[in-house]
Amino acid sequence: MTDVDAVNFFRDDEMVADPYPYYEALRGECPVRREPHENVVMITGYEEATAVLNDTATFSSCTAVTGPFPGFPVPLDEYADGDISDLIAEHRDSLPMSDQLPTFDPPTHTDHRGLLMRLITPKRLKENEDFMWRLADRQLDTFVDRGSCEFINDFASPFAMLVIADLLGVPEDDHARFEEMLLHRPEGGAIGTTESMAHSPLEHLYREFTAYIEDRRASPREDVLTGLANATFPDGSTPEVIDAVRVAANLFAAGQETTVRLLGSAVQLIAEDAELQQQLRDNRELIPNFIEESLRTESPIKGDFRLSRVPTSVGGVDLPAGTTVMLLLAAANRDPRRFDDPATFDVNRANARQHISFGRGIHTCPGAPLARAEARVCLERLLDRTSDIRISESQHGPAGDRRYRYVPTFILRGLTRLHIEFTPNDGAA
Repeated sequence: MTDVDAVNFFRDDEMVADPYPYYEALRGECPVRREPHENVVMITGYEEATAVLNDTATFSSCTAVTGPFPGFPVPLDEYADGDISDLIAEHRDSLPMSDQLPTFDPPTHTDHRGLLMRLITPKRLKENEDFMWRLADRQLDTFVDRGSCEFINDFASPFAMLVIADLLGVPEDDHARFEEMLLHRPEGGAIGTTESMAHSPLEHLYREFTAYIEDRRASPREDVLTGLANATFPDGSTPEVIDAVRVAANLFAAGQETTVRLLGSAVQLIAEDAELQQQLRDNRELIPNFIEESLRTESPIKGDFRLSRVPTSVGGVDLPAGTTVMLLLAAANRDPRRFDDPATFDVNRANARQHISFGRGIHTCPGAPLARAEARVCLERLLDRTSDIRISESQHGPAGDRRYRYVPTFILRGLTRLHIEFTPNDGAA
């Protein structure tokens, strides 16, 4: 790529199919570089990105999901030399998705993340992993004998959705309704499209969890939802119903979306590379590092945004107050200053886990242990119950000339469909 300014990362279709040449071209010019179309400073360097992620005093997360769309409610140019913290506080509630945890700043973020971590306890995660093993077999049972499947819809999406439903204690009688809400949405409304930024996509989940929490507060039961309803902030105070609802709904939606992309990328990798697949079959101890390297090379989140509160400097580049920066996590994960031969997938890479696909700092994804467990269980059971997993050439074309479609957003990275073929393993565990 010779002219990065000719490309609009946020709107051009080729950035959906393959953004990596753009990332490399940007970093080749400067790891911190402004693009001209939406006036966003793109950060492709690992050290520069982690510095911003860890600096919550200088950078606000109020636009973490939306970035430049639809823009800040008031012009910020005249405040370039000042401090816009008061403006952020004044206008925060009018920003899209301002009720979601990724957009919170301390101290509000501290309280609400503390509430979330009271729900995702080690004990609950262990119980949830036990459910994953049963669910993986149940989902595989629906198609394994056919010798083929469309992996995203046949396994990854329902698996990820039902794992979080179990984690949060959604009654099994309601699973079908949640499946309809979360698995049958049009692609154009996905998070990270310009069309999705004018409203909260979680209103339907808010209604569901409001009913659950109000019911459990009125009539406690011996179930997980009662624990959610009675969870308190770290200082012991009881949250408003809507606060508990938002935490649950955010975990439900975000955890499903990103895990599906991780599962799709991981299975695509082993279906494309027979030698790698055999390595994992022969040595299951490689699977955890395989998952980390999958996250590094194909981050489910391309990046997220921050808004500078005050004039600052990142990587030697001066940024006025009110600057929108995009932390291109997927680019930072391929920074050659951090990862040797970064475009090459190396299942034995020693520092694979240093990737920042789950973020860094106070906004590090709280569901990271959950996503890792889901990927490990999925791969273990898929390898147990099949042999010779391969890409369907009738659906995706021959090796060297594949046809894949990716989620059409500037935040998420992942396949919309993955057709695979395999030989069912009669000796399944």
